[in-house]
Amino acid sequence: MKMGENTASKNHLPPQAFGVSVDTNPQSSDSKWFDDDGRPKRTGDVWTACAHIITAVIGSGVLSLAWAIGQLGWIAGPAVMLLFSLVTYYTSLLLTACYRSGDPVNGKRNYTYVDAVRTNLGGVKVKICGFVQYVNFFGVAIGYTIASSISMMAIKRSNCFHQSGGKDPCHMNANPYMVGFGIAEILLSQIPGFDQLHWLSLVAAVMSFTYSTIGLGLGVGKVIENKRVRGSLTGISIGTVTQTQKIWRSFQALGDVAFAYSYSMVLIEIQDTIKAPPLESKTMKKATLISVAVTTLFYMFCGCFGYAAFGDQAPTNLLTGFGFYNPYWLLDIANAAIVIHLVGAYQVFCQPLFAFIEKEAARRFPDSNFVNKDVKISIPGLSTCNINLFRMVWRTLFVVTTTVISMLLPFFGGVVSLLGAFGFWPLTVYFPVEMYISQKKIPKWSTRWLCLQTLSVACLIISIAAAAGSIAEIIHDVKTTKPFHTSY
Repeated sequence: MKMGENTASKNHLPPQAFGVSVDTNPQSSDSKWFDDDGRPKRTGDVWTACAHIITAVIGSGVLSLAWAIGQLGWIAGPAVMLLFSLVTYYTSLLLTACYRSGDPVNGKRNYTYVDAVRTNLGGVKVKICGFVQYVNFFGVAIGYTIASSISMMAIKRSNCFHQSGGKDPCHMNANPYMVGFGIAEILLSQIPGFDQLHWLSLVAAVMSFTYSTIGLGLGVGKVIENKRVRGSLTGISIGTVTQTQKIWRSFQALGDVAFAYSYSMVLIEIQDTIKAPPLESKTMKKATLISVAVTTLFYMFCGCFGYAAFGDQAPTNLLTGFGFYNPYWLLDIANAAIVIHLVGAYQVFCQPLFAFIEKEAARRFPDSNFVNKDVKISIPGLSTCNINLFRMVWRTLFVVTTTVISMLLPFFGGVVSLLGAFGFWPLTVYFPVEMYISQKKIPKWSTRWLCLQTLSVACLIISIAAAAGSIAEIIHDVKTTKPFHTSY
């Protein structure tokens, strides 16, 4: 990376997503400093890829799984979770094959998910994919802002309960916590690209395992304390909720599980950080297998033990719904880990959107110093750093916007489910299936083609049902919440 000025923009070329492009020079393609596309050498491996995937997958979604299983019951709940994991793993394998076009060794690289769709499908599908992907990134940023504020409030509230012996209801406003999270993201969003986030993903992945393990341990402890396994084969009973609520909640539970597995939208971007040889697709397949297996095991344990502990009263957020009150210090550690994880996960999901906007700005305004030039800033006691003014302003505005919307719509359960429903079918199933069919030239109406299309249609129906349940929940929440006056 040339620190003074973006090389791509100097030559009137748009910078590629996830790294600053350099001039592709055949003489440098075999050097130890550059890859075959003229970019700086990629250094990622199976473990950094696993860290990125786990950071993206084991997010706040894991905390709603006990509630989701509670709506579906002991039979359908684990079955749905296993089904989503298998579908996600299979379609991810299809997607990894789309990183290079043509030859899997020396074929043209697709740097982003949208690039892969452009190469393999083209036409209006590129715009549809871009719209769905970037809206999903925007929504995830809102969801993570809400989730982090809830965890920060849970820390203060658990301490308040402990000090008052449970006599003080300890109500508080979420807005200051959302603002604090937003300030942290404004600072971290100045990290130029995805390839420089590996350290943040590693920290976030460790935090994921920390709070998931604590949630699992507390669930196991509660089951032992109760001396019985709560819950039923069919989930929350009619009477506790109405028949209509049972249907909507079951649909919403599908969205919660879908959200818990949503990482396909950044798979290509993660794959673009991997070094070769071995083949990037081979490394990514291994990372996908490890990551999906590990996360599914954690999900099963956390969701099932959470439901076994609380039954029909399983909270929508296992660690902040205050099914657990003690040990309060362990809850504090778990919720602090959630916040740290979400700080990193926010960046993992938003970097593709940042890169897209900056690439488009450089393409439209190739001669603009504001867009393309870095400004040197001397920090006393530290070395000189280079700041891109457009990147700083636009990313700051993005974070401010997501923070303000989070204050307006602080609905954790409904937002999480809707995001899962909106992104699951198009990004996890439809586009990977269609790109694979196009790339492998699978004949229409052949057995393999019919099987792939059946999978796609089935997942579309699930996504529609999940979206309906999520919207019903959000409409209910809107009636009981005042904007900018959220209490907890």
